[in-house]
Amino acid sequence: MKVEKIYISGRECFLYQQTKAEYLLVQPVDEHDSSLIDKEVDILCQQTTKPFNLVTFRINDWNKELTPWTAPPVFGREPFGEGATETLGYVTNELLPFLNSRGMNARRMLLGGYSLAGLFALWTGYQTDIFEGVVAASPSVWYPGWIDKATDNRPLTQCVYLSLGDKEEKTKNPVMAQIGNTIRKQHKLLLAQAVNTILEWNPGNHFVDFEKRMAKGFAWLMNQ
Repeated sequence: MKVEKIYISGRECFLYQQTKAEYLLVQPVDEHDSSLIDKEVDILCQQTTKPFNLVTFRINDWNKELTPWTAPPVFGREPFGEGATETLGYVTNELLPFLNSRGMNARRMLLGGYSLAGLFALWTGYQTDIFEGVVAASPSVWYPGWIDKATDNRPLTQCVYLSLGDKEEKTKNPVMAQIGNTIRKQHKLLLAQAVNTILEWNPGNHFVDFEKRMAKGFAWLMNQ
């Protein structure tokens, strides 16, 4: 697989390209995530035979660029912003047109992310139908107001992959401790709305097996 580092409208991106790709996978990442994408791609190639292109784009301010509305901090002192709309605009108005100009567009597009990036992917699935499916791996559905928003709306995307570590809800932080309850509710909402979805539980806490969990999610979507 061909790999290329490039800056698209000022953001660091990595392009992973196969010939005659059937899927285009889009994934926001931070610096730590970027170091594991090679492993994620290797695992994904073992789990599906369908050709794909994958593009990652760097998130510079994790707490502000991935969240749809402001919220007070739940750990540390940094509050959450409302940059998700601007980030989605970057994807649709800058990233995807550039990839199209490079011949990396594909008939079927998927969006995936981990943690707050998983929340962003899930939120995007409610905003637009350009992505056939989304991967929300260990998504921050504990985010204040999220479940209320999801309860009142139906996704525009066709498929939603959800996953969580089986130790993630075992935390002393009272907001983040709700993650088990909120992701179960999210899954039930999607099932009730006849969205093609699955909730998979992985061993461990929030900080292990990022690359394995993301690969499992993308593979599930592509193998539907």
